[in-house]
Amino acid sequence: MPTLHVCPLSRLHETVEAVGASHVVTLINVATPVERPAAIDPERHLFIGVSDIVEARDGHVVPAREHVERLLAFVRDWPREKPLVIHCWAGVSRSTAAAFITACALDPERSEEEIADALRAASPMATPNARLVAVADEMLGREGRMVAAIARIGRGADVAFENEPFELRLG
Repeated sequence: MPTLHVCPLSRLHETVEAVGASHVVTLINVATPVERPAAIDPERHLFIGVSDIVEARDGHVVPAREHVERLLAFVRDWPREKPLVIHCWAGVSRSTAAAFITACALDPERSEEEIADALRAASPMATPNARLVAVADEMLGREGRMVAAIARIGRGADVAFENEPFELRLG
């Protein structure tokens, strides 16, 4: 069964090694340096330079359709033989949104609520970026169900600095 693993930047290398990942998705501010794990070939690492915001702010990159398009193209090409690691700075918002989006895209028959519940069970701190989820909801034709499912699970538990790595199984 294919698995997604979500972690903060500080735990990227150890998570890739521990789970034997073949692909990595990075969602982080444009200027943040990210060293690609040695086990990941460059073509198997997607870097999306985006800020963790929901509306435009000077000096930041608001999540947009082009970011979700790149994510969807990448995860749809992921062969699913080995795990995929998705990370952002803290492993709380952008990466959890991308994991939720990935699960919805790769398992279109599975309900948004079931996926959101699995996300919450896997990570009490997950607080998916609402803008990324809304853009994906529209692109995937989920008619507001993704947005509603994430709103229903609510904001995750407050985190001191970063989330613990966690796994989300695909259906």
